[in-house]
Amino acid sequence: MEAECRVLSIQSHVVRGYVGNRAATFPLQVLGFEIDALNSVQFSNHTGYAHWKGQVLNSDELHELYEGLKLNNVNKYDYVLTGYARDKSFLASVVDIVRELKQQNSKLVYVCDPVMGDKWNGEGSMYVPEDLLPVYKEKVVPVADIITPNQFEAELLSGRKIHSEEEALVVMDVLHAMGPDTVVITSSDLPSSRGSDYLIALGSQRTRNPDGSVVTERIRMEMHKVDAVFVGTGDLFAAMLLAWTHKHPNNLKVACEKTVSAMHHVLQRTIKCAKAQAAGGLKPSPVQLELRIVQSKKDIENPEIVVQATVL
Repeated sequence: MEAECRVLSIQSHVVRGYVGNRAATFPLQVLGFEIDALNSVQFSNHTGYAHWKGQVLNSDELHELYEGLKLNNVNKYDYVLTGYARDKSFLASVVDIVRELKQQNSKLVYVCDPVMGDKWNGEGSMYVPEDLLPVYKEKVVPVADIITPNQFEAELLSGRKIHSEEEALVVMDVLHAMGPDTVVITSSDLPSSRGSDYLIALGSQRTRNPDGSVVTERIRMEMHKVDAVFVGTGDLFAAMLLAWTHKHPNNLKVACEKTVSAMHHVLQRTIKCAKAQAAGGLKPSPVQLELRIVQSKKDIENPEIVVQATVL
């Protein structure tokens, strides 16, 4: 019997739709992981809708939940997964939990999507309070093993701008030096040789050999852009990257090909369904653009590889 692999996922929960823990739980379960979801917020739906209601967990409440696990001696994890947070004391509490779990299990892998902002029309802006950046730089990233920033977040964390692939590789080295052995820049505005319909993602993984030497594998992927605003894609990406790096620990190329190909299938199915529902050529609404995760079960379990990674 395969050993149980357990993930503590500290993310948002929505009643309707797929973001945060709702986007991460099903894919990880389908791929054979036990996932313990600790909900940082409970909202009716994601905030891209016209209305939303709900509650936010504070750092004391987070500690209380963790304390319950600890009292029952079930705070044993192989992975921690985190995404969007907007309160610096909550984020600092997450780091305390990760540190404690790593003391218990030195092999624990912390997968962090450092959600802070993005670029629109070439201009970057933060959609979390600016006081979170130093917490990510000084506390979160140093304890993370795998990080999945977009280009803007990678620039914020490294303090360097990216205008070329060479500069992106330098930024990934700076991020490695801060702590994580695996860095995936999930999207960038770097030009693709295939044209403006393509998006470039880059990955870098450091592996330590038994003799102490370090090997770095670097990859580039070119993905077809989908003309729509999806919510929850980053959460789904980080969850699937966790799963595929676990299954292919020293092969970032294969792990990223499976992750990105599965993403492609989910997004294609989502946009196709959304356009059919919108009808008459109207722009699909946030409701219609909710990720078709359940319908993509087979693609998540066994993705047909449609995006090849190039080893740099």
